Amino acid sequence: MPFTLFPDARLALARDSLAGLSVGDALGSQFFVPGRRPADLAAGRLPPPPWQWTDDTEMACSVLAELAAHGDIDPDRLALAFATRAEPYRGYGPGAVTILRLIRTGTPWPVAAASAFDGQGSCGNGAAMRIAPLGAWYADSTARAATRARACAEVTHAHPEGIAGAVAVAVAASLAARSRLEGEHSPDATRLLATVAGAVDPTAEVHRRVRGAISLLGRPLDEVVAALGNGARVTAQDTVAFTLWVAATHLTDYPAAIRACVEAGGDVDTTAAIVGGIVGGHTGTGTPGGVPDDWVAAREPLPSWLD
Repeated sequence: MPFTLFPDARLALARDSLAGLSVGDALGSQFFVPGRRPADLAAGRLPPPPWQWTDDTEMACSVLAELAAHGDIDPDRLALAFATRAEPYRGYGPGAVTILRLIRTGTPWPVAAASAFDGQGSCGNGAAMRIAPLGAWYADSTARAATRARACAEVTHAHPEGIAGAVAVAVAASLAARSRLEGEHSPDATRLLATVAGAVDPTAEVHRRVRGAISLLGRPLDEVVAALGNGARVTAQDTVAFTLWVAATHLTDYPAAIRACVEAGGDVDTTAAIVGGIVGGHTGTGTPGGVPDDWVAAREPLPSWLD
């Protein structure tokens, strides 16, 4: 059913999504520290704060800042924001560092993005990791979420798979936030994944894997990782379908969703950021099943320029 979503409501949903994304990113990154074990999180033993966030959060903050200031995504403006705000110690990959340096020194972003990986463009999971707040912003339109996610992705990811990954996550986040507005406790997981698959380029491997995630609902985590990946290859193909399976399975239980990402291993900060952004937009913070207040407090503060 169509409904009107006012700017304040859009921003509130997107901020909840960013809270979920940034906490997932920051907590997930703690499990790259030697001696940290998934069993600790499962037992309720949290890493000591503060939890530092990574490039996933830094770029997501730029996406939200663009939406909050202008109500839409302007690729030229966003590219410059990504390039000028990038702090290399946040964990940017070599490909992203090169693209952002080119943009920062005057290369037009379409040229910089297309030059990556010998002209193939990046199929990495970086466009997907930052996009959930945009999906939550467009809770009233999955079509709009998809088109604006594409515009956001193309700034750094010229490969069709990298773009498909961002579209898939944005549509999932849009659906998750919409179900919250409509008072739906937990939307049907099969329907959610099928809707996402229908929004993605049917020739993409991301599409095929999201379709495959439907048949894996209810299956053990290790079986899902074996079939879909866990981000260890840092590609959209190896990351996005897994994160959507986790989000669809645990949409009303943020801590359980993050624990699943940690247990799965791989690119944990990014999988937890993607899942956290989708689930956080549905649950909110400080609510039963939502992003825990003490987890938010343990996360390093977000950049001051976001306020």
